[in-house]
Amino acid sequence: MQHNTEPVSVLVVSHTGELGGAERALLRLLAAADGRFEIRVLTMADGSFANEVRAAGFPVSVLDGGDAVRVTRAQVASLGGAAGNFFGTLSLARRLRRAIREIAPDLIVANSLKAAVLVGVVAGRRRWVWHLHDRLAFDYLAAPIVIALRLLARIGPRRIVANSIATAATAGRLPAGRVAVAYPGLEESAFARPKRSPGRGPVGIVGRVGATKGQKQFVEAAERVARVYPRLRFRIVGTALFEDAPYASALTQQIAHSEISDRVEQAGWSDSPATEFRRLGLLVHASPVPEPFGQVIVEALAVGTPVVATDGGGVGEILDPRRESTVIADGVRRGAYGLLVRPGDAGALAVAISWMLEHPGDSASMVRGAHRDIRDRFSIERTWSVVARVWLEALGRGD
Repeated sequence: MQHNTEPVSVLVVSHTGELGGAERALLRLLAAADGRFEIRVLTMADGSFANEVRAAGFPVSVLDGGDAVRVTRAQVASLGGAAGNFFGTLSLARRLRRAIREIAPDLIVANSLKAAVLVGVVAGRRRWVWHLHDRLAFDYLAAPIVIALRLLARIGPRRIVANSIATAATAGRLPAGRVAVAYPGLEESAFARPKRSPGRGPVGIVGRVGATKGQKQFVEAAERVARVYPRLRFRIVGTALFEDAPYASALTQQIAHSEISDRVEQAGWSDSPATEFRRLGLLVHASPVPEPFGQVIVEALAVGTPVVATDGGGVGEILDPRRESTVIADGVRRGAYGLLVRPGDAGALAVAISWMLEHPGDSASMVRGAHRDIRDRFSIERTWSVVARVWLEALGRGD
């Protein structure tokens, strides 16, 4: 039993001050936290995420990590890039160690790969938990980095909280009970589905613009679908990070030279994803590499928008939780709550989009079933209950 009356002091470490999927998930988690914990956040850059944490009423410490935390995906995936970045990390690690000593938390939580590496180096005997939002897989990172991170997962944190079963499976062979799965949860207001007819509105893709998100494949598929549906419009919501600027530029050129240049809207950044999902008739998730979870899929289903998604990583856990899918075309499976498509196959993606447009009754049925199920499986209360238990267990204070 938990007999301590003083709240547990928790320091959550994030390498970024900007808002990404992991940071949005953390903000929702902080909002659900209870009085057993006294939480503060340390970021290695200031920005929108740090501002949101402050607005939520949590103290924030900012260390200026400079170039040491401006890590691109290409650098992370490259052994040479990681080695070059390593030297800039040493100074930051020393400052992080000093900050941890001054704050003196009972528990440290690392909320990203970079944060986990730094915390693993400086934590010493302090207990820490790794919130793992990325797959430690060879299709994403250089082999030596995967091996090193899996070793860290084995010897560093007391516990790991993975955002999906698929993500947990990439952490390597770990002692029993080391990893718990806590899906990124949504607050109750996210499930207030408006009365609407699925299928009305443009077909769209929502998320950071970049090679791992598949906007180019989306446009290729859209061209094929548009030949059959001449009035259908398409919408791309999101912006590119600095390292993805060349991809974004190439995407704009691709659209300009396509058959549907006048029917594709590049909407840019939106600070209200739920509004974007509600306005779409169909959400397309087109990532050509396995997605650790697929947060936009849950958010779309929560407001009643049908989904077509590439099949990999944690996506199947959302759309086909009982593994009862049926093949409806080459490279396309029908799950309980949406269609799953072979990654990187624009032709199969076009077939799946067309199928959803041609079967509005089936699409509506999948959405209704999804809404009932995900409200339970992906509530922030369920997420917090798992995370809180893991945090206490890491300190030896579990029930």
